[in-house]
Amino acid sequence: MTDTPKARRPRSDGQRSRLALLAAARSAFMAGESDIRMDAIASRAGVGVGTLYRHFADRSALIEAVYADERDQLVASAPVLAARHKPLEALRQWMQLFVAYAATKKMMTPVLETVTGGAASLHERSGAPIIDAMQRLTSACVTAGALRDDIDPMDMLRAVYGVCTIAGDRPQQAVQFIDIVLAGARPGVTP
Repeated sequence: MTDTPKARRPRSDGQRSRLALLAAARSAFMAGESDIRMDAIASRAGVGVGTLYRHFADRSALIEAVYADERDQLVASAPVLAARHKPLEALRQWMQLFVAYAATKKMMTPVLETVTGGAASLHERSGAPIIDAMQRLTSACVTAGALRDDIDPMDMLRAVYGVCTIAGDRPQQAVQFIDIVLAGARPGVTP
């Protein structure tokens, strides 16, 4: 009988290095430094270049990891919000987090375009978890009677994305639009 090797958990210092690299890269990309060199990112993270390349094979891998981390934080917030709040408030707060996520994506567009296949390819490959989170939150609202039963979760996702697009560089206005969208989806409001 052969033992199958157990998956190793990342060492805590390795995990700290990875998080520091992601934070340094995110900060640079958000500041518009789309052409920042890998050694500069490593330096800002307080690690050596070898450590950076142990975690990320190349620049595209680092960019994709920053993008995935943003998406994963958004997705992970859905069950946390659902556990802490009533369904409609959980959905509202998640939609507000989506506004921040969309703003980050927009600011990172020049960097995302440098990934093989461009930003559209990256967005396409990562949409399923976001769709799933929206479906769960919206379904909970419908079940609780907080939203009409004819509300399509994909329409809610399209609405919040549209809100982000309309608001442009004014995220506070996007948050106000979310309340308008949710008010229009309440029971007793006819489409």
